[in-house]
Amino acid sequence: MVMDLHGRDVHSRDLRYFVAVAEELHFTRAAERLFVSQPALSKQIRALERQLGADLFVRDHRGVRLTAVGGVLLPYARQVISGWQAGVESVERVKTEERSTLAVGMSTRPARGGLLPAVRSRFGEAHPAATIRLRQVSWEDASAGLADGTADVAFIWLPLPDLERYEWVVVAEEARHVALPEGHRLAALDEVDFADLIDEPFLALPESAGALRDYWLALDARAGHRPPRIGAEIASTDETYEALVDGRGVCLVAAGNAPLITLGGVVTRAVRGITPSRFVLAWRTGDGSRPLVSAYIKACGEALGRADQGFADGLSGSSPTG
Repeated sequence: MVMDLHGRDVHSRDLRYFVAVAEELHFTRAAERLFVSQPALSKQIRALERQLGADLFVRDHRGVRLTAVGGVLLPYARQVISGWQAGVESVERVKTEERSTLAVGMSTRPARGGLLPAVRSRFGEAHPAATIRLRQVSWEDASAGLADGTADVAFIWLPLPDLERYEWVVVAEEARHVALPEGHRLAALDEVDFADLIDEPFLALPESAGALRDYWLALDARAGHRPPRIGAEIASTDETYEALVDGRGVCLVAAGNAPLITLGGVVTRAVRGITPSRFVLAWRTGDGSRPLVSAYIKACGEALGRADQGFADGLSGSSPTG
């Protein structure tokens, strides 16, 4: 580190040497503290004094004392050294983070338009030393690993439990469809009124999913009334497909997830009378300032071809968007 004092280049080493002598008021002890020889230390202090054009120490038979100039310089030298050390520590923290792993949680793989590979590619260009680890999480955890800290960011569906703990940007807004066994009485229709589903047994997320379970049961469209019967609890796509084929109930799915369960014996139909679903990239409140989290949010926005305010806010850790 080099500082310019009116055209005089001063190294941080010189200031460290000066501060050590000023604090010890003894060249030999200061040299031992710095792990240098006493003659080398004395030579360096003399060189600094020549650069500044003033003596920093009085050296006589009584010992070593600071001059007036030395006394003025000392607090500034300490400040420079402290600031430089803080800067070095910050750089090391960022370097460590750059080499670390970012855990991306999800309960449903967001296959939409090749989103994950596109995000990985853009993220990797900006942070080649970092590693992305995808973590598939059961639907029992609506936060997909954010709540227990096993994920740094997560692709999840709103609503989230404990909203104040998280921030997010909306990745997609999709209509909610109904998934039915292909022999169901409503399967022949192109579109279904939600009123026709009110009395149907429904498949439900585990109770631990909280508000998300209620949302996919469409309690918002039932005036608070629950389905007459829960046909089965489901915690994965495979469990959902099996329960549908077995005729244990119907369930709502986001339009983008329909291909995951229409594998034979199951159909999906658009539903009138319910709100669309929102798929988001979320992170814990305050984590948006972490370099890798911020970079992943940015890469997601770029992959979606978006530079809207939501993704811009996400980079600064602002309030939930969307």
